[in-house]
Amino acid sequence: MRFLLFILIFITFETFGKEVKETEITTEGGIEVYKKEKFYLLKKNVQILSDDLQLNANLVKVYFNKDLYDIEKIESEGSVILKSSRGLVASGEKINFDIKNENLTILGKNSLLINNEIEMMSDNLIKVNNSNGKFMINGPNSRLKSTSVNIVGSLIEGKFFQINNINEVENLYVADDKKINIKTKELDMYARKANYDKKNNIIELFENVSIHRDNEMISGDYAKINTLEESYKVTSKKSEKVKVLLNNVQWINSKS
Repeated sequence: MRFLLFILIFITFETFGKEVKETEITTEGGIEVYKKEKFYLLKKNVQILSDDLQLNANLVKVYFNKDLYDIEKIESEGSVILKSSRGLVASGEKINFDIKNENLTILGKNSLLINNEIEMMSDNLIKVNNSNGKFMINGPNSRLKSTSVNIVGSLIEGKFFQINNINEVENLYVADDKKINIKTKELDMYARKANYDKKNNIIELFENVSIHRDNEMISGDYAKINTLEESYKVTSKKSEKVKVLLNNVQWINSKS
């Protein structure tokens, strides 16, 4: 038996709309309200549908403040899929969003967040704060993709801003015990850590660094890349040598 509910829900998280909307909720397991604890449960094949969003999950826990309509936080689990009218698509084993603080958290294997032209993937955690643009991707198979760059590492965190309805990464930190990979149209970069600063158009790579471009490969301990000029400098403090491979044939050793 399917239960059908109509509720007016306040959604203040920008991605999901800021106006009071009539929202249709369907569930096969009904609704359980815990007024003292200030939450209610929606069970089994839950679908929440409004003009701003669509949420599908097996279990949804909704926290409220003054009444059922004054929603502060929503926790969902079990093959969760979330879509919004603003171009956001998210899926994972669990998806939680804190409406008051504008935090969206996706948990579990095959976690995915697509926000217009930016894609985030992980087998553990994706977290985005919509109010300040900060984000974190953490765990195995973590990746951030856009039209201009593909980034792989066990930890990817940074901040984005929106300009002309396009999300731009303002700064970025990437780390991995083994190696990270940052790939643009021109460069394929590897290291254990990296920093990106859009203001100065600089990428810094640290430890076990290698940069590939066309038939050229340069390796060392540290690299500084100017993304606008596509120029870079590679140094090596440990071995005092930088290795260069040209045409996959000849090795050249030079003092840093």
